[in-house]
Amino acid sequence: MSGVIVSMRRTLLSCTSLVRNGMMTLGMTLGATVGATLVSTTPGHAGDLSLLNGILELNHQEFAVLTTALALLGFTVVSAILLMHTRVRAAKSDARLRSHIQSLQVEADNFRALLFAEPQILIAWAAGDDRPQISGDISLVMPQDSQHQPQRILAFGTWLPPEPALQMDHAVDALREAGESFLLNLTSSNGRAFEAMGRAVGGQAIVRIRELSGLRRELAETNLRHKALLEETEMLRGFAAAAPWPIWAKGIKGNLNYANDAYARATEATNAADAIDRDLGLLDSADRTDMDRALTEKGAFTARLPIVIDGERRIYDVHALNVDGGSAGIAIDASEAVALRAALVRMAEAHRRTLDQLSSGVAVFDAQRRLAFYNDSYRRLWDLDRTFLDNNPDDSSVLDRLRAARKLPEQADFRAWKAKLHEAYRAIETEKETWYLPDGRAVSVVTTPNPEGGVTYLFDDVTESLDLARRFDGLIRVQRETLDNLAEAVAVFGSNGRAQLSNPAFAKMWKLSPEALQERPHIETVEAWCRPLFDDPNIWRTLREAVTAIENRVEVPLKLERKDGSVLDCMTMPLPDGATMLTFQDITDTENVERALRERNEALETADQMKVDFVHHVSYELRSPLTTIIGFAHFLSDPVTGPLMPKQAEYLGYITASTNALLAIINNILDLATIDAGAMSLNLGPVDIRKTIEAAAEGIQDRLATDRIELKLDVDPNIGTFVGDERRVVQVLYNLLANAVGFSPPDSAITVSAGRTEHSVIFRVTDSGPGIPPDVKDKVFDWFESHSNGSRHRGAGLGLSLVRSFVELHGGKVRVDSIVGKGTTVTCDFPVDQAAHRNAAE
Repeated sequence: MSGVIVSMRRTLLSCTSLVRNGMMTLGMTLGATVGATLVSTTPGHAGDLSLLNGILELNHQEFAVLTTALALLGFTVVSAILLMHTRVRAAKSDARLRSHIQSLQVEADNFRALLFAEPQILIAWAAGDDRPQISGDISLVMPQDSQHQPQRILAFGTWLPPEPALQMDHAVDALREAGESFLLNLTSSNGRAFEAMGRAVGGQAIVRIRELSGLRRELAETNLRHKALLEETEMLRGFAAAAPWPIWAKGIKGNLNYANDAYARATEATNAADAIDRDLGLLDSADRTDMDRALTEKGAFTARLPIVIDGERRIYDVHALNVDGGSAGIAIDASEAVALRAALVRMAEAHRRTLDQLSSGVAVFDAQRRLAFYNDSYRRLWDLDRTFLDNNPDDSSVLDRLRAARKLPEQADFRAWKAKLHEAYRAIETEKETWYLPDGRAVSVVTTPNPEGGVTYLFDDVTESLDLARRFDGLIRVQRETLDNLAEAVAVFGSNGRAQLSNPAFAKMWKLSPEALQERPHIETVEAWCRPLFDDPNIWRTLREAVTAIENRVEVPLKLERKDGSVLDCMTMPLPDGATMLTFQDITDTENVERALRERNEALETADQMKVDFVHHVSYELRSPLTTIIGFAHFLSDPVTGPLMPKQAEYLGYITASTNALLAIINNILDLATIDAGAMSLNLGPVDIRKTIEAAAEGIQDRLATDRIELKLDVDPNIGTFVGDERRVVQVLYNLLANAVGFSPPDSAITVSAGRTEHSVIFRVTDSGPGIPPDVKDKVFDWFESHSNGSRHRGAGLGLSLVRSFVELHGGKVRVDSIVGKGTTVTCDFPVDQAAHRNAAE
């Protein structure tokens, strides 16, 4: 109504403007007409004529000015007259308009009172105007503090839930842009019901919002419920149609009046309608009878039944119940569940058998804290009666029995300890602890909460493990202390090439930081640190390969001569765990001593060689003149040369004896020198043992007679022969006999014996002389070692040296057994077969 009034006011103002413009035009026209009339209708008046003449006498310009003035005067007069009439008419029209507007205002107030007799809100958008006019009581939807901000009502999300607010936004946009009407039933955030209606009226978009109450509200709520039920019904129908399980509904008389596609496929019908028309049953007749009986008696039926579908027998869980107007049912394929249950049972049995084989004791208590499972290890660990365990005792009873048998840790407050243990039934995480039993055992206890309720206990006797761990820790500490106190530098590198262990001596020897070694550096890093002291790339490559090698892991000895002059003896030792131990020993002093000893030994060897060369040379030089002397002595003793005086013959006898002795000494020296030079060779052949002894004894007969010494032979006549150099064997026996005669007292006896074994021939020469002291026993075979203690003859000390050389040249051995004051026995052991002996030696 207010819009109509505003339109009427605009029309009235337009009419007034048009009337005013028309009156001004009419006044100008009338003024011009009156001026012309005056000129033409008053010729009889003199003043007027003179005026007219005066006017006529004016020039054209002045006349025009005059004419204009007269026209203006006429227009003014006429305008004044017309204005008076217009004002009269306008006053009358204004009175009528005011009366009409007043009546319209009254009518508009009546309409407004009628419109807002019911609480509602009007929102109007004029065409092209984004600022709407909002009327009504906005407190219907907005709080009281928002009365001065009516525009906030357009923020629908402030008083509507998200989904209805989005519907309002879309509906208002469609109304303003395309003039689409709408009618929405809304529920505000505080639970009040509203109706929102939108219409396009007279070029304006108008939205009315009013609260529903009474019958209208009930009708709206009924419509909403009806719509929700329709949507729910369609959703359930869609679900039932798409469900993979057969679903059906039957009437009161038991006839099939609904079936889904799965039901049709299960009954081999063409479609659901065909199944309904033919009233096909899913179950066998006996199962259908049982289902009908259960529905009649109990109103519900549940069973797991076999159903043949597409020629395959499968297991289904069938559920049916009475509903209004009949019954409904569903069959859910449980074949996989049955198979899984059977597999689960088999798996549980397998687990049970496996747990029975475990060395760990296992006890499972259910949610009621009763023993559900135990293995034999659990029974043996706690020595519990099988009958007691098979009766499924509760957790507390088991603990009480163990406590009575003193098989639980001693506790000051057993009840509090047991309550803390039973917190595992409410726990989430696994707990582990160790029980130290009164009998000295240590038992590891792991309590694991079960997802389905209850607790699983795992018991392990860790007495031996803890003892081993203590021993291992002790060994580790001993190893650590041992390594730390070793003079040798030790470093252990893992198979990855990183240092795992080292002692202070290693860091000190290579001038490394102990803190840096604790960072487990790689062998290449350690090499870089050590290169300032030793930079031989070949040895470092050997060390790297020894540390990182996977195959052919062997010990590698190395000698490192560092830049600082020190010498290290290095050894790489593969360890069983794949690691490699490097040991470094400073052998600088040892190397220096060894070098000095080596130089000294070389000097001694050179001196010995010089001595041998000198003796050999002198012996050869002495033999020539000595041979001449011997020759002339024999020549002079020959009667052909003439008779000699007795004194001359005596002197010539002394010369002959002395020269023979000297020749024997020279020959012995030459033989020893030849053997020492490795130039002596044996003339092997059969050696008659008994004849060899007799030949040696023949050479000392004169000395035996002179010293009144008896020679005893202890030789088997059938002793036989052996392979050897007969001349050298005779020489050995002669020297032994000569040595025995020299140490034997007068009127004593010397025994020569010979025996043989499977592989050797043994000669023994025994005297009853003073014996050899133990401190010189090892020197009797050295060159020029002559011991005159108890000997009547002083020799050159070459006899026994020559004996040992000849016996060893044959591959035999010489042994001296002597008791001071009782005598000496020298044993020579010759191999029977020289060829076999030499092959074995080679």
